[in-house]
Amino acid sequence: MHPSHDSAVSAAALETFAEQLARAHAAVPSALPGQAFCALAEQVLAVLFPERAARPLAGTDAVAATLYHLQAELAELLAQVPGLPSAPGALAHSLFNGLPMLREALLRDAEATLAADPAAQSMGEILSTYPGFYATALHRLAHALHQRGVPRLPRLLSEYAHQRTGIDIHPGARIGTAFCIDHGTGIVIGETAEIGAHVQIYQGVTLGALSVTKGLQGLKRHPTIEDHVVIYANATILGGSTVIGTRSIIGGNVWLTESVPSHSRVYHRAQLHMARQDDPAGELMFSI
Repeated sequence: MHPSHDSAVSAAALETFAEQLARAHAAVPSALPGQAFCALAEQVLAVLFPERAARPLAGTDAVAATLYHLQAELAELLAQVPGLPSAPGALAHSLFNGLPMLREALLRDAEATLAADPAAQSMGEILSTYPGFYATALHRLAHALHQRGVPRLPRLLSEYAHQRTGIDIHPGARIGTAFCIDHGTGIVIGETAEIGAHVQIYQGVTLGALSVTKGLQGLKRHPTIEDHVVIYANATILGGSTVIGTRSIIGGNVWLTESVPSHSRVYHRAQLHMARQDDPAGELMFSI
């Protein structure tokens, strides 16, 4: 029994397609160690914050040995990344030298969250369970690599945090001390956003660009948020020249494309209409 004309054509088409894919695969030097790198970031956080560890480390020697091992592992992973600006070992050493400052910054983030959130019971709860703290922690790691010129891995880490929390922070965004994300789901912070100290952001907030034209690459496209600003749920703030002044409050659902001076209060006022049936026992009817 001979194969039909259709099956022969399909086999030839499949072989041609396979050849195209083979050339595409050959053009990629090697797959980035994304999964291993994200797992390493989790281990670093577990050392910095034993509340996140499956089992706390026992003693200074155990902590030092673990840090040394993780640094060596990072150097090995970086060696698989093409286009590094310097030697993998030097980059890993630089990043781990910055861990004390990173931990201090993250503790200030957690303290800000504890002070702002009435539902927070303790620092341990925030360090181990809060998605806002987790996304901020991975962002600060990704940003440290981004500052050192490491290609692609920072973005892989930010997307890993995005998948885990629903919080999308580009590794290029600059975020000051004592940063608090409350709830967090749906937050988007763009590449050139600048956020000052003691800023509090709620779920659904977008710090975005007015235009996504490719020609704007390399320019400041995202807003600047100065110190002690609170931005409530679902507010959208767009544009590289947009500045939210110190100690301002941006209410929920606000859409902003222009700057706001310091100590401002910006709110969206919705029209709410309510009608009630003549019968007091009747059902309430709302129109929003």
